[in-house]
Amino acid sequence: MKKAELLFGALLVPIDYLMLIAAGMTAYALRFGSPVTQLQPVVYEIPLKEYIAMVCITAIVWLCIFALSGLYHIRGTRRLVEESKQILFACSTGVLIIIILFFFRRDLFSSRFIILAAYGFSLLYVTIARFVIIYVERYLFRRGIGVHHVALIGADRITHMIANELEEKKSLGLRVQCIIEDLNTKTKERIFALHEQGVLDEVIQTDPHLSKEKSQELLSFCDEHHITFKYVAALFDAQSSHMTIQPIAGIPIVEIQKTPLDGWGRIAKRIFDILGSVFLILLFSPIMVFSAIAILIDTGRPIFFARLDDGELFKRIGQFGKPFFHFKFRTMKPNTHAMRYHELKNKDLRQGSPLVKITNDPRITRVGKILRKYSIDELPEFFLVLKGDMSLVGPRPHLPEEVAKYKKHHKQILNMKPGITGLAQISGRSDLDFEDEVRLDTFYMENWSIWIDLIICIKTPFAMIKQRSTL
Repeated sequence: MKKAELLFGALLVPIDYLMLIAAGMTAYALRFGSPVTQLQPVVYEIPLKEYIAMVCITAIVWLCIFALSGLYHIRGTRRLVEESKQILFACSTGVLIIIILFFFRRDLFSSRFIILAAYGFSLLYVTIARFVIIYVERYLFRRGIGVHHVALIGADRITHMIANELEEKKSLGLRVQCIIEDLNTKTKERIFALHEQGVLDEVIQTDPHLSKEKSQELLSFCDEHHITFKYVAALFDAQSSHMTIQPIAGIPIVEIQKTPLDGWGRIAKRIFDILGSVFLILLFSPIMVFSAIAILIDTGRPIFFARLDDGELFKRIGQFGKPFFHFKFRTMKPNTHAMRYHELKNKDLRQGSPLVKITNDPRITRVGKILRKYSIDELPEFFLVLKGDMSLVGPRPHLPEEVAKYKKHHKQILNMKPGITGLAQISGRSDLDFEDEVRLDTFYMENWSIWIDLIICIKTPFAMIKQRSTL
């Protein structure tokens, strides 16, 4: 999902809130203005401060109704007719609730004009705001800003219908980058190359006659390389419980979503990460300072493990397989990282696994044993969470040489940001088999919720203090 979509989606809430307050204030000004009071004298006057407080609270309730009505579902394209229907339903539900709640308060209904006027202005203002947002989105799409570049897989009539629709209606936010008539090794290499160049975001399988084997092959290929996969409706049996449908040229196009961690989920998780990382940095800052001093006294500089033996920056693999700069407290003797692949290779307990685990590792320092035992060496990762390269909860970030050994089904865990802790970490930490770790991380990704993140964070300290063997 593009950042522009998330931005516009996030802006809808404060904009709607302002529109609802504006509608309430307009109704108040209209009711107590001289033209209306001359026609209908004021019997019961509501104090302005009391009214403003009531409008602010009511607007929050209405935002909840808007959310339940689907008005904040983040999507690339919005249709004014559909939005208007949802706005009408949501506002009507809101005003109905107000009437029911205050039915027995006769004093309020002496100002029933305000309720009806606020309802009408809410419909008007929110619809106008949505129209402006839709217009701006479509304007940006026509300029090529925030569009999704797609590859169509097929050569039949449906393929050309969709291609023509996307060419004519640039406001849909989809651009056809290429049309692949036959799926083979060469065409898959072409798709991968376009994706690596950053000019391909999605693959849409438009040919319903493509063999089941080819279809599954394409789905696996997109999963492996973190490419959004969509298909013409009824092409597959249900592949996932997380699906969205968007009609193009009257043809339903289905997108299989790998995780609910998108749209508002992605925004909520990022807010959770920022607030959580700031709090934890402040909370653990004394421990981090003490750890840095202990490392300095024990083995001197560097305090952080941030560079490889050859001086290159230390990197791990993040979301979508992209490397990022990583650092943590140094727990090993300087310039001994590469020994894990040479002198200490025979001590690897995970032979045949992408990961390396050395038993009785002679590289670990005295202070390093304590830091690793209680995962204190990973506390600097909170800064990487604040930066946005990592998350508080997610799959562990692995080394490039480890990710290079991943099998196809392992790569699906790269669809989300790596985390400091995760379901695998609280279920066994380094004692877990890699396949079990992937299974748990995949379950977390497919069933994510902010409550799961909170539970994992609460359980993590208890996992950290358990007595475990030092890596």
